[in-house]
Amino acid sequence: MPASAVNPKTYAPAPAQSVAFLGLGVMGLPMAGHLALAGHRVTVYNRSPAKVQAWLAEFGGAPSTRGAHASAPTPREAAQGADIVFCCVGNDADLRSVTEGSDGAFAGMHAGAIFVDHTTASASIARQLHASAKAAGLGFVDAPVSGGQAGAQNGMLTVMCGGDATAFEVVQATGMAFSRAFTLLGESGAGQLAKMVNQIAIAGLVQGLSEAVAFGMKAGLDMAQVLDVIGKGAAQSWQMDNRGKTMVADQFDFGFAVDWMRKDLGLVLDEAKRNGARLPVTALVDQFYADVQSMGGQRWDTSSLIKRLR
Repeated sequence: MPASAVNPKTYAPAPAQSVAFLGLGVMGLPMAGHLALAGHRVTVYNRSPAKVQAWLAEFGGAPSTRGAHASAPTPREAAQGADIVFCCVGNDADLRSVTEGSDGAFAGMHAGAIFVDHTTASASIARQLHASAKAAGLGFVDAPVSGGQAGAQNGMLTVMCGGDATAFEVVQATGMAFSRAFTLLGESGAGQLAKMVNQIAIAGLVQGLSEAVAFGMKAGLDMAQVLDVIGKGAAQSWQMDNRGKTMVADQFDFGFAVDWMRKDLGLVLDEAKRNGARLPVTALVDQFYADVQSMGGQRWDTSSLIKRLR
């Protein structure tokens, strides 16, 4: 993590809100920071108190028109008084732990408040929690993100949303504090399904780039030069622009980890079993990532697929 968890951003005007943010990991910590810097009053919760203290040390003094920023010991207490509760945790089980039960956020939210979940989770849990929230007089938007740690720090995430249009319209302007696009794609679960599409596209692309770079190196080419040339043509991609040369340099410490990608691809493959989609390349790349894990690369970034080919 750099000295500051966020990089400068110009914040579009949005009505100041009292919000909560649950989960201060590599994504959540800067996302919550951008909300504070945009003038919203933020109450944070995290299972690890050290991350809460780190967040307050950096953003506790950020200006807010709704009072001082704060922390809370439970999701329920963090959600009390919040107009919007944002969340970014690890998986379905983590999401249930911060929403349901006597200490869950739903128990502390007032009628009409909206829960916005940025966790990459299953579409089924998004639909279940949407139903539970609606029954309690709350809103729920599933809103997984793309852009990685750098996108979170720069406030330039792409957010894929599912849920009711009325709830989405309330939260969109506030969510733009950490986003460059915040888009409703359909009913509850549509955001999570769109994130699965995103991960399918990335998985195949990274494997193709890995094979291309490994082939070029075996052929004795100057791959830095080759990437500069082919990056101006039809082979160009975000992965090539941002990871091609680091793959050549055997550097794999750039955010989104193999463990997280395997979790996401597991969600994808489970959903494919339900809807009948055929994903032969995705299933194969998932196994390639398992190979990387067995090599000790659990925390390497996703471009480390090339390690299998060297």
